Amino acid sequence: MSSESDRKIQLRVSNQKAYVWDVDDIAVLRSQHHICGVLAGTLPHLSQQNVFLGLPLLLMPEEVVLLLENQIAVLIDDPNAHRVPSTKALQSWNAERQASIQWQIATAEAKEASEKATKLSTTDEALRKRKEREEKRAAAARAKALAEGLEPEVVVAPNPPVPAEDRSSTPSVAATPSYTVTIPASSSSLEWYAPDASAYASLEAARAAGIWNYPSDLHERAKCAVFRTCGSRVDLWEVVSNLEETFLFTPVRITLFSARFHNIIYVCTGDPTRYHSHFVASVINSPTTPIRPMEVVAHGRLGTATKKSHLFCEWDNEKQEVSYLSVEWAGFG
Repeated sequence: MSSESDRKIQLRVSNQKAYVWDVDDIAVLRSQHHICGVLAGTLPHLSQQNVFLGLPLLLMPEEVVLLLENQIAVLIDDPNAHRVPSTKALQSWNAERQASIQWQIATAEAKEASEKATKLSTTDEALRKRKEREEKRAAAARAKALAEGLEPEVVVAPNPPVPAEDRSSTPSVAATPSYTVTIPASSSSLEWYAPDASAYASLEAARAAGIWNYPSDLHERAKCAVFRTCGSRVDLWEVVSNLEETFLFTPVRITLFSARFHNIIYVCTGDPTRYHSHFVASVINSPTTPIRPMEVVAHGRLGTATKKSHLFCEWDNEKQEVSYLSVEWAGFG
């Protein structure tokens, strides 16, 4: 049996998209492999969720390819991993679910009764203290009147408070109490869920099974190569060009953030939630791919305005190499 450290992360694929549903796997991807992804989970009828999204974690195709090539993860054909359950298995699952629901409701009712008893006890104690304060004030008023030689006024004692348990409640329509019940949504514990039978450890096997087709052309292969050269090494050598077209190489620890725009990769020096990106990288398919001068100027000015350098990443399919060139707007003219 393999150890926990040798266990591969399961990427569940549906409709050519890879998701991570395990919180521990997400932590491992982020802390050890610098894979961030994007949280995509929401709750129905709950607004303003764009800041607090939850599971699952949606991965970019380049991230999936990188994880499979480094043998860190496997692809799971999730729809086919759910087999048709037997009648006995369904009955057992339904009985366990109903027992869990009844236990949660009983726990909620016991908690509600305890809170209600505590509240009633607190209310009776408050009424008793209030009565003692009123009696003390009346006694002080009588003592003051006698000391001044005046006739003490007759103080009518207030009616004693009625204990909470003796009060008559206002008749109302009995409302059915509602409770929040948690139903497990994970398929890992289901008898008819068999992910190992639908697991694919390589891109070739997943492509043959028809669940994963990325990369399928030169542009997609170029993006995977650029992402791989940035993400598979602990040190990335930044290429920063000055006006004399000389280069400065500085080793830094990098983390790659998910692309928010087409063909763009943000390169950060650490966790994207703590560090801003130093580079905005775009992918060039091959050394013969034409680049318009206006595009170079636009990228350089935009990068400088946002305090970033624009990084052109050129993929050479014959040499299997990636060349980097950064541009900045000098502000001349």
